Parts: sequence; structure tokens; C-alpha cells
Amino acid sequence: MSADAPAKSTGESGATGPRWPIPRPAWWLPGPHLPTIYGKLVRKIALPLTTREQWRLPDGDSLSVERMRGQPNAPRLVLFHGLEGGMHSTYARGILCEASRRGWWADFVLWRTCDGTLSNAVRRTYHSGASDDADFALERIVNADPDRPTVLAGISLGGNILLKWLGERATGAPNSIRAAAAISVPFDLAAASRKIERGFSKVYTRFFLKALKAKAFAKLARFPDIASAGTVKSARTMWEFDDAVTAPMHGFADAADYYKRSSSMRFLSEVRVRTLLFSAINDPFLPRSVFEEVRAIAARNPYLECVFPSHGGHVGFITGPHPWRVEYWMERFILDWLGAKLEAFQASRP
Repeated sequence: MSADAPAKSTGESGATGPRWPIPRPAWWLPGPHLPTIYGKLVRKIALPLTTREQWRLPDGDSLSVERMRGQPNAPRLVLFHGLEGGMHSTYARGILCEASRRGWWADFVLWRTCDGTLSNAVRRTYHSGASDDADFALERIVNADPDRPTVLAGISLGGNILLKWLGERATGAPNSIRAAAAISVPFDLAAASRKIERGFSKVYTRFFLKALKAKAFAKLARFPDIASAGTVKSARTMWEFDDAVTAPMHGFADAADYYKRSSSMRFLSEVRVRTLLFSAINDPFLPRSVFEEVRAIAARNPYLECVFPSHGGHVGFITGPHPWRVEYWMERFILDWLGAKLEAFQASRP
């Protein structure tokens, strides 16, 4: 591991310092929901050239990885997506395009069932605490190219898995992993599950449940003892779905047990890789109080750096004076930060 811990920075709005300015949020996208939804519906972004590989997992299932080549001596970015994300996710395309623009290598890990297939070969699938799959992917990536400096980024559920993995590994993370960024993370899964049951946030619940139920029924066709089809069909909240499907499928007692054991909040204090925690205070997936808990933990761990802009919704960091002059600035900010950590590490070497 490198070893100089990062300088702290915990800006809420405006600039976090001369090197990390936070753009003004687009005035025409007020509140938490418009920036969350706008880019997903409106943004058009081409996919950089990648090659898909399928890797056999120890349990006989497979994991798909989109691989992007960069310049010979450039660093590598490993990216983890959010709930029901994949190659269609505009935030993932944006990050991959920004990495490509810089000449970086990139590996985009697609969680089980998120590569375009509804079902997979074994009883389990992916979930918010599936750090074993992240561990498998990272070990394979790093071992195949151990001298290439590597940085990690996780979005939403992928950020939760990334932080959990970093905490579990602590000082045992591979030396080539120099820095990480976790964006719009649901640090407290139980609080996040309850938050999206209320008000307009129910829209997100309906969107996720439609996709998750389709996958659950495909799984039940092969493993009918996992859950009751009637219970799956009647689930109206993420908590009910996780209680009926996610928890029993993955060895948890119930949804509360799954959330408690998988929430990244409880792993933050053990992180020993320089890591950016980047979320909007008005994220509609998480109560504001959770950010204060995260700040308190980060204040005691010099490897964690919080940047919590006041606006941005959930992975919706948009600036620009008009809809026809818009910038999605998250990917540039994240890769600037990761790039600076790579430079600092290189400068600190004898």
C-alpha cells in the first residue's frame, strides 16, 4: 500500500478548495428528483470501444467484464455499477468515455444477470453486499497486470460493494490499487430502503422492482424453492422484495439482517486505500442524517475524503445555464481526483 493518507476535504457547496471546485448546479433542475432523472432520460452518449469477456466464477457461474485498452503506460480504472445498471447506464458510459479521453485502461465489471441475460447458472445473483464477486474480479485484473497502477470507482450499489470490499481487505488490498472513489452510495441500506418508500421516491422503487421481479421469476423457474412466487408478485417495496427474495437467496435471515451485514457504513473505519466519498446531500435515496454519520466516521479515518455537494440528486451532477448548454461533471471530477492521487503516489516514490 502507498502510504501517505489523503488530505481532508468536506465541502457541501461551492468550491472544496482551489483544486476541487464544485460547479453550480443547473438552476433549471431544482430539487433532488429532476437532476436524478434528467440525464437518464435525455443524455445521449456513445459507448467507447470495449471487448466483453466472460470469466468463470468459483461457484460455476460467470461474470461479464467490458474491457477497454488504453495507452501502454497509462493507469487502469475498474468500475462497478449500481442496481440494475450495465452498459446502458449513462453514468457508466460517461466515466468510460472520460477514461478513454485520458488514454486510461478500464474494466467495467457487470454484476451477475446485468449483462443482458435474465437468469444465471446458480441459485444466487448479485446484491449490495456481494464483495466476493468484486474480490474475484479485482484479483484477476490485478494479477494479470500487477505493475499497472489501478484505481477503483463504484456507483450507488457498486459503491457500497466497493467500500465493503475495501474495509474487508483493509491493509490486504493489492499494492497496485492506489485510490478509489465511491459515488452516491447508500451507506445505510435499511435507511435507504425506507427512504425510497416515501413520496415521489416511490417512482424509483417501482422502476427497480419491475426489473428485479422479472429476474426473480426467471430464477424461480429454475430454482422454485428459493421463494414463493406469490410473495414475489405481491412485494410493493424494496424491503418486502429483499425480505422475500434477496435475503433467503443469499443466506441472510431477513431483509434487516441483509441490510445490517451489507451496509458499507460499518466498514468505513477499516478502509486503508485513499478513498473519495462523493454524494449529494439532497440524494433522494438517502436521509440527510446518514451523511452526518459518514462524516463523523471519515473524520477519524485519514484515508477517507468526503465531498458532499448540496445538490446533485442521485448520480445526477449537472451544471450549465440552459438545457442546450449542459455538462455532466461528475465523471471529470472523479477522474481528476483519482488522477491526482496517482500523481501524488508517483511523486512520493524515492
